[in-house]
Amino acid sequence: QVQLVESGGGLVQAGGSLRLSCATSGRTSRSHTVGWFRQAPGKEREFVAGISWNGGSTVHVDSVKGRFTIARDNSNNTVYLQMNSLKPEDTGVYYCAARSGTGIMIAPIRYTDWGQGTQVTVST
Repeated sequence: QVQLVESGGGLVQAGGSLRLSCATSGRTSRSHTVGWFRQAPGKEREFVAGISWNGGSTVHVDSVKGRFTIARDNSNNTVYLQMNSLKPEDTGVYYCAARSGTGIMIAPIRYTDWGQGTQVTVST
């Protein structure tokens, strides 16, 4: 089992930037694929970006390509989501999640361990 703790959320104006962090722990956390998801009020949780266990592969959903970047530093067991040019529609609770299988999956059900989430609010 992997434990995940998100941080870095907050209130920012449109066009601004935030960097989210996901601190992972657990015996096999470095070997897990990690994804970032978000959930806006009244909407389903959606995939934002994912990264393979060694950082060699990344996937970003089309709506954030060119604005968000996922990265990981296994020396300190942390996965990051750099978010630039934020838009009001990026508002939501952001979660990181881990899965032990290979491959970056976009379906939340494919992930077994979840953090508690961090709120991101982008104002106009």
